[in-house]
Parts: sequence; structure tokens; C-alpha cells
Amino acid sequence: MTKLRIAVIGVGHLGQHHARLLASMDGVQLIGVCDTNQARAEEIAAKFGTQVVESRDLLSRVNAVTVAVPTVAHVDVAMPFLDAGVPTLIEKPIAPSVEDADRLVAAAERGGALLATGHTERFNPAVAKALPLISDPRFIEIHRLGTFPERSLDIDVIFDLMIHDLDLLLSVVKSEVTHVEAVGVNVLTPKADIANARLRFASGCIANVTASRISRERVRKARFFQRDSYVSIDYAAQELEVFRLMKDGMNAGGRPIVQGGRLEVLNEEPLRRELEDFIDAVRSRRAPGVTGRDGRAALALATRVAETMES
Repeated sequence: MTKLRIAVIGVGHLGQHHARLLASMDGVQLIGVCDTNQARAEEIAAKFGTQVVESRDLLSRVNAVTVAVPTVAHVDVAMPFLDAGVPTLIEKPIAPSVEDADRLVAAAERGGALLATGHTERFNPAVAKALPLISDPRFIEIHRLGTFPERSLDIDVIFDLMIHDLDLLLSVVKSEVTHVEAVGVNVLTPKADIANARLRFASGCIANVTASRISRERVRKARFFQRDSYVSIDYAAQELEVFRLMKDGMNAGGRPIVQGGRLEVLNEEPLRRELEDFIDAVRSRRAPGVTGRDGRAALALATRVAETMES
């Protein structure tokens, strides 16, 4: 099978891992990396056995690209590839605004280009195993807490962290968000560093989502409550627990029996799974696991939360 020629545009904190993983994959040729920081590009290229290239020189040389530049540059960097029909994976959030996301989606559809959005949490093995078990959640509680970072301080915690969980909610609760309440506090930066959103869906489901980048401990957990079951995901540990109400049978005290426990999850790097999905989608000409429209929907909901918080 002919190797898929791919390049990584932007090799900072996240893009370097795109390069690392793509360089190690069978059936893929990492033909180059590029970055506005030339020294950084040269360092990553040397580390993973490829070369430094200019973005403008890639159009005729690649079968696909991944874009991991700062969000403000997503449109300028990705648009030429989408217009030319080149499959493109853009890291989250897909764009700095919903209007820009619409431009990217329209360009992909106009150019016939596959467009994927890098919402990596969807490819977490624990999440992937849990999704088929979640059919009609009534209440969802999600905490994504982290220590103070050295990056992404130009955006608030909603677009930095919470957007992962908003994307997951939209993939699980296939219902319109009818009401949003939100509050945020800027503690160490001019942007909100901790935020909480309470979402009501047309289905009646309520979701309570908290994101923080000023916590002392790193917590990544989601809990889904259904009429007859409870699903708990630890994103970081890639652990999954499921408990079900047994419809037939009572215990000695006359109470319903609950059975369940931890399910086995094969630990894998979510970003590797995301890139493998993208590559397979390019080869098989199918839609990626997280499309450009999915990325646009997550950004629109994040924007709605942010605007509610500001008001």
C-alpha cells in the first residue's frame, strides 16, 4: 500500500506529538513539519526524522495535513488546503469564532475536502467503551480540573478545557440545548480561569460542567445517571465503572439489586487513536470520528456558555 504523505503544521506543545505519532505509524510518511519558529521546527524535524518545509510548498506534496497552530491562525493556515481538497485535521477549537468555523466548513464542502476536528477526548478508550452504554442520560456531572498551565492563557478556560466536555455532551445527548446558566472567575489571568455551566436539553437532561486551570489536583471525571444505570468515566486513568439496576429480583431487605463494577479498558493514547481514525478516514473516504461540523457545534455551544457567563 502506498504510504500516505502527511505534514504537521505547527509543532508547539501539541503539534510535536502529532509529529511523534505520525512518524511512528505504518503506512504513513511524515514528509515534513513547519512552524513560525524556525529553530523549533528544525528541532522537531531532526527528532522525528523528517524535514522542515514551508506551508505554501505543501499543497502539491501531501495527501493530508494536521494543523496545530494557535487557534487565531487556523483559518489562514487551513483554508488553502481545504480549497484544494486536501484532507485536513484541525486541532480544537476549530476556529476563533463560529463565523470562522462556518468559513472552514464551507471551504471543505466546496473543495470536497475531508475536515476533522481534534477533540481528542472522544478517542479516549474509556469514553469509546462507555458511549454505547449511554442511551438516555437524565443528569450528567463533569469535572475537568487542572493545575495552572504555561500555555493557552490567551483564551478562557471554556475554550481551553471545557470545550472537550461540551463536545462530548453533544455526542451523547442528541437533543437541543434549551437553557444555559454559567459563571466564571478570573483569578490568575484576565480571562476566566474557572467556570461552571449548567445546561438543560430539550430531552429533559441536565448537565453540570466544571472546568478549572487553577486547581491543586488534576481531575478528569464524568458521571452519567440514567433511569436504570450509572456510568462513571475517569478520563485521565482511562477507567470505566458501570452499575445497573436489576429489574427482576430484590435483596433480603426488599430493595432492588444493583450490579456492576469496573469494566476492562485497554489503555491507549487518545491522540494516536485520533490520528489513526483520521488516516483511515482519508484512505477509506469516510467521515472522520469528529467532523468539522462537530467542531463547529462544540465551538458554538462554548461561545454560548461564554456569552452567558459574561452577561
